[in-house]
Amino acid sequence: MKYKDEYQRWLNDPDKYWLKAAEDIDWTKFPEVALNSSKAPIYSWFDDGMVNTCFNAVDRHVQNGMGAKTAIIYDSPVTGTKKKISYSQLLISVNRLAAAMSSRGVKKGDRAIIYMPMIPEALIAMLAVTRIGAIHSVVFGGFASNELAVRIDDCKPKIIIAGSCGIEPGRVVEYKPLLDEAIDQAKHKPEIRVIFQRDECNAELNDALDHDWFDFQKGFEKIDPVPVGAMDPVYILYTSGTTGQPKGVVRPSGGHLVSLAWGMKNHYNIGPDDVFWAASDVGWVVGHSYIVYAPLIVGCTTVLFEGKPVGTPDPGTFWRIISEYKVKSLFTAPTAFRAIKREDPNGNYIEKYDLSCLASLFLAGERADPDTVFWAQKMLKVPVIDHWWQTETGSVIVGNPLGIEPLEIKVGSPSVPMPGYKVAVLDENGKEISNGELGAIALKLPLPPGTLPTLWNAETRFKVSYLNNFPGYYETGDAGLIDRDGYVYIMARTDDVINVAGHRLSTGAMEEVLATHDDVAECAVIGVPDQLKGEVPVGFICINSGVNRSSELIEKEVVLLVREKIGPVASFKTVAAINRLPKTRSGKILRSTMVKIANSESFKVPATIDDKTILDEIYLALRRYGYAKNKNF
Repeated sequence: MKYKDEYQRWLNDPDKYWLKAAEDIDWTKFPEVALNSSKAPIYSWFDDGMVNTCFNAVDRHVQNGMGAKTAIIYDSPVTGTKKKISYSQLLISVNRLAAAMSSRGVKKGDRAIIYMPMIPEALIAMLAVTRIGAIHSVVFGGFASNELAVRIDDCKPKIIIAGSCGIEPGRVVEYKPLLDEAIDQAKHKPEIRVIFQRDECNAELNDALDHDWFDFQKGFEKIDPVPVGAMDPVYILYTSGTTGQPKGVVRPSGGHLVSLAWGMKNHYNIGPDDVFWAASDVGWVVGHSYIVYAPLIVGCTTVLFEGKPVGTPDPGTFWRIISEYKVKSLFTAPTAFRAIKREDPNGNYIEKYDLSCLASLFLAGERADPDTVFWAQKMLKVPVIDHWWQTETGSVIVGNPLGIEPLEIKVGSPSVPMPGYKVAVLDENGKEISNGELGAIALKLPLPPGTLPTLWNAETRFKVSYLNNFPGYYETGDAGLIDRDGYVYIMARTDDVINVAGHRLSTGAMEEVLATHDDVAECAVIGVPDQLKGEVPVGFICINSGVNRSSELIEKEVVLLVREKIGPVASFKTVAAINRLPKTRSGKILRSTMVKIANSESFKVPATIDDKTILDEIYLALRRYGYAKNKNF
């Protein structure tokens, strides 16, 4: 099968296409209808279907004789723990927790917040919640109390399941004090709190309110999976919003299962005999889709890693995991590879391990700059597949479908739209523009199964955020272009396209140039106001370890590089070498925060920043060039 044939097959009859894909899922009631557009632009899929997520991820594999197969490989260099959990063992653990929750009144449609580190119990909790038809909302372990409180008040959970702590290199982060403070701040008070005690930190439990993980489950053994409607939420996942109030992305149960099963087979080329590793966190959408659900839905083995790409203990950690567990495909963020490259630019640690099992590397979560891709290609000698998707979609929008037909890799592009997506580039008036021109990336409605149908209790906000700006389209918030071969290029967030003296320029394109310099490990470019030109770019670079040349010399060299590659039109004259870039915990650079510092705007320090010295360094660098006249954070 060729990609173009597959894409055309979807175009010819989308309903037939997705009903066929739905056959890879075990339904309590198979849907007779695919798309319901009666409430357009609010769409739904498989309305009349009934299904259970946990059954598809665990039970059916045990019933099909795969109970002894390893479902989860847990590797935690920060605690020195290694563990393998079979599908049968997973089913026993999930059953026990699900039955205990049900006996205490947690039922279909109730919400459960899960606030845990990267441990098997986090996955068990997620699956147990779905087993009884409840809805989970995973909050990144160690997230600040006020951020957790906002999520508690928005989704109003009946139960919170938390770990006692998380382990960071060199420190233990206690979760229980953060949880207690969040509940104190929140208006909504959860009825049940379950705490998993880790050996590294024993949390003090309140006898009247808190339950120990093991005591909570004593006397319970099993409960049957509860069928839910295909459009009933399997989870709510909060993503950042422009107003500061996080947006609760809703994931529909039926489409979620169908899209992930389709993607594992057709995009990632992964089947039941494979080991798949998504080096992310269960608190993010990558963790939901590709640590937990997609690998288990197709019956393969998933790797759960509690550590960092560097420092736990060295830049060879990823290669050890791949070699030791025979990982076929690794999926991670470009920032992880930049960190490894910065510590081990010559790939000396790679030579210590047999990586012959590795067939492909997938990158997503941020733009995969060409320099990082070229480095990974050279070091690993496997296809390096950039692909693009969002929390809102839950799975791949644009990618290279290895399971259908491996396509030519154009470095800098995540490749081509997957079936289900018509990608358009629009001008400010919502008109499609010519190939090769930069504009707003939008997706023609309806979106395919598994994508968000709305925001949790906020349909008006959903329409305002995604649908109103370009009627008939979903607004991605990303800017880019499509080339003559149909390859999509994601250049920046829409608000990262700057206007320099009337020229629309991508800060992402400038970052690509900066990243080509041999001494640059990471970089970011932001736009700042300029009285003459409207906006001008300012760059920040982090220099590779072991480089002995002066930062001032390297700054001058990268300015010349941008002038050479993009031209004087970019007005790129200002760059500062700094030690670190401010990032979210998933690795995305907080460019909007950097812009606020440059503009002397007041803002609340993002919850992902646990060390304000990063922001102080940026403030001082900007002040050196006449920006950031006042410090308002």
